Amino acid sequence: MPKINFLPFLLILCCFSGHAQQNSLLYAKIDSISKAAKGKVCVSVLNIETKDSLNYYGDEHCAMQSAFKFPIALAVLDKIDKGEFSLQHKIHVTPKDMIKDTWSPMRDSFPNGNVNITFEDLLKYMVSHSDNIACDILIHHLGKPKKIEKYLHKIGIEDIAIKYNEFNMQKKWKNQYENWSTTNAMNQLLLKVYEGKILSKTSTDFIYKTLIETSTGKNRIVKLLPQETIVAHKTGSSGTNKEGVTAATNDVGIITLPNGQHVILSIFVSDARAEYEIIESTIAKIAKVVYDEYNNTTKL
Repeated sequence: MPKINFLPFLLILCCFSGHAQQNSLLYAKIDSISKAAKGKVCVSVLNIETKDSLNYYGDEHCAMQSAFKFPIALAVLDKIDKGEFSLQHKIHVTPKDMIKDTWSPMRDSFPNGNVNITFEDLLKYMVSHSDNIACDILIHHLGKPKKIEKYLHKIGIEDIAIKYNEFNMQKKWKNQYENWSTTNAMNQLLLKVYEGKILSKTSTDFIYKTLIETSTGKNRIVKLLPQETIVAHKTGSSGTNKEGVTAATNDVGIITLPNGQHVILSIFVSDARAEYEIIESTIAKIAKVVYDEYNNTTKL
């Protein structure tokens, strides 16, 4: 009877057991941290290099708010790759476009309108600075919000819905829930971008750099990470209604670890009743335990 060497099988078994145990511990940490938000917390994690992943209610529908500006940017860049637009093409922005009572660093820079702004600058305003006016100008040039949803479905991302632009999303409280995503779907989209599967290299490099230059969400994913950590991310935020419910506090992105690996992390906090500072702190603490887990170079 031939002698069978069980050592390789034992090593594989130990490896899988190690992954399962560590994921279980990370899941428990996320679960414990999430309770402070007093709402629905959804988290998806993917280590790009090792393919190790974890999801905590990752298939739940959550209001994206301004996190939807990331897929909008991809739809614009897809048109640019096809030669329909160019980054240097200029759009005339009128005084009528510069609506009041909405978040717009662009309007603050050009309060009277009547300026020509390139697609490149509009994308930077929309993504890096979460500008609502720039967002709606770009959606207008794509056609309708539904076209962005169709683009996402075409590239294989099903669990994202985009029904409204920024202006109409803010008209009624319920409208924001029509622009939804799961954290799992957002992670899939970020992975496709990182791997260069949906855009040209020029456009991929552009959106990645634009995400790194994000100026919002200082108290979220990046808050507790080492200052030099590179995070390419996009935030989303709702208001708080009279019942004390904050519909959406989100942050999604790619963290570059000191060990050379990259972790995609999407966190949506929905319908939370905690104070805003606590909601943001929940995101920051989850990001920190994820960072610590995947930066452990001794991980099996």
